[in-house]
Amino acid sequence: MKRVFSCFLFQKRPAEGLSPARRRLFWAWNVLLPLGAAIGLGLLSLILAPAQYGWTLFADYLAHPGLIVLNLLPPVVLMALLYGLTGRAWLAYLLTALPVLGLSLGNYYKLFFRDDPVIAADLLLLGEAGNMAGKYQLFLSDKLTAALACGVLGLVLLALLARGRLQGRPRMAVAGTALACAAALAPVYASDSVYQANANEEHINQWAVTQQYLSRGLLYPFLHSVKEAFPTPPEGYDQREAAAWLADYEDADIPEDKKVNIVGIMLEAFADFSGFEQIQFTQDVYADIHALEAEGYSGNLLTNIFAGGTINTERAFLTGVGIGDHDYRANTSSYAWYLKSQGYQTSGDHPSSAWFYNRENINEFLGFDQYRFTENCYGAVTGEETAWDYTFFPVLTASIMEQLKGDAPLFSFSVSYQGHGPYGDYECWWGEVEDYFSNTDLEPASRYILSNYLGSVLNTQKYLMEMVDTFRASDEPIVLVVFGDHKPWLGNGNSVYADLGIDLSQDTPESFYHYWSTRYLIWANSAAKEALGTELVGEGPDISPCFLMNVLFEQLGWSGDAYMQAVNQCREALPVIHNYGACLTAGGQLVRELSDEQAELVRRFQCLGYYRTHHFAG
Repeated sequence: MKRVFSCFLFQKRPAEGLSPARRRLFWAWNVLLPLGAAIGLGLLSLILAPAQYGWTLFADYLAHPGLIVLNLLPPVVLMALLYGLTGRAWLAYLLTALPVLGLSLGNYYKLFFRDDPVIAADLLLLGEAGNMAGKYQLFLSDKLTAALACGVLGLVLLALLARGRLQGRPRMAVAGTALACAAALAPVYASDSVYQANANEEHINQWAVTQQYLSRGLLYPFLHSVKEAFPTPPEGYDQREAAAWLADYEDADIPEDKKVNIVGIMLEAFADFSGFEQIQFTQDVYADIHALEAEGYSGNLLTNIFAGGTINTERAFLTGVGIGDHDYRANTSSYAWYLKSQGYQTSGDHPSSAWFYNRENINEFLGFDQYRFTENCYGAVTGEETAWDYTFFPVLTASIMEQLKGDAPLFSFSVSYQGHGPYGDYECWWGEVEDYFSNTDLEPASRYILSNYLGSVLNTQKYLMEMVDTFRASDEPIVLVVFGDHKPWLGNGNSVYADLGIDLSQDTPESFYHYWSTRYLIWANSAAKEALGTELVGEGPDISPCFLMNVLFEQLGWSGDAYMQAVNQCREALPVIHNYGACLTAGGQLVRELSDEQAELVRRFQCLGYYRTHHFAG
């Protein structure tokens, strides 16, 4: 063995008198071996990246050379930098392996326990990560054991076989080259277009955020997520200024005798088409919801999304922040947290997969004690399928009535699925086309799509009314808040809207409403009206989703938390602050060019929202 390691390749420096060929071989050996070790670390990260999703995804990586390169370059560049700085291959390898394998292990466990990958923002929350890890029993699978063994073996082999030490200018050259490569590669890893070009969707669910992430490996999507860890604040944002604005207010307590139960339901793609004269209805499709509106307080909701992006409306409602579709990674201030502070229990349902928009994790960060999905509730009823409204509403109603038996008041917020597009374009799912409208000049595909949408809307109302009848008969005070998240998809390129002649140009106030508006309804049973001392009826203002909770609290006679009070000034002057630049004044005027005063109100609102998102009130 001693004779083996006396070989010129394994010396710290090439011996005096060594031939030029052997000298070149010496340095090639001591450079290529660390390079191979760095590539090996990158491959180990790719092997561990899919975690419980198995070897199929790893095979998919190998079929996408771009993904292989993007995942192997980081350890290679880091290894080269550290080799240049330290001059020792084994030390450079150790300092590279620690973050690469550490990240791989953290990602492996996080995927197993929460079906949520490690992203760059998680590194800013190591305390929360430690608390989370303490809740789970860590384990060593065969794959983890083999990967760690390979990592240790690489370190031992480099320490024994790559003993050559760079010195002087060569070290500086290697480190400088590595730094230059890192600087050149940074825009590539940050690029959204490169990220999209390296999609790998053959064996994943393209709608699952987690699967989209891990389908690109680990090191590449992790580095791509770095820019999301440092969100850009609004123009003119000053943390101290925003904190001072909030300091002018205090969270207000809800009077004990006015603590009614709140049930919120966001209906997927539910919109009122009864105002479109272009549709020749053969029945009053919206009779039930109109009857409820006559009993309650309702108005127009001007959403920021069209035909998709559900969480934007959902989380704007829950947080009061205009841009509510952040990928929350830690406890974040919301109205659910405020209600919990007032003694409320918080829960909700979504009758589809828990990974959808990562609700399984994010809803906990927004203050929900429990949330039920296909995996932990509805799958047992539907055979693991997504539940439609004929299942969703009865199961949810029974759960709510059971929760109302407790001592604490309830805040329940749920999101339906049934209205999710696309809708069939070659057959009618809900009876016959003529059951809903008599337009004969539409393309056949348009007729089927529209009938399937209207049939779904009609069916949803049937089961919503059954829930309302249960609440109506209850002695518990219940306030129901129902709203749609966005206008529905109706054909690729909005073909059905075009076929009907409905203007979606947004050039006029009317077409702006055509594109962005849904409805909201606040309804109370007799017990709630008695407790609140109000009838809760009338036409409410047109508002953004982020102000719906403000309107609800106002109707209930509640002041809300400090944030709600602080943004009320903005809401009263500009009840719609649209993310695409338009605003609606209190007088109902749609404006795109803001006055200085209006622009300052919008800035104030955006700054308060940014502060709220990044400073948990506790």
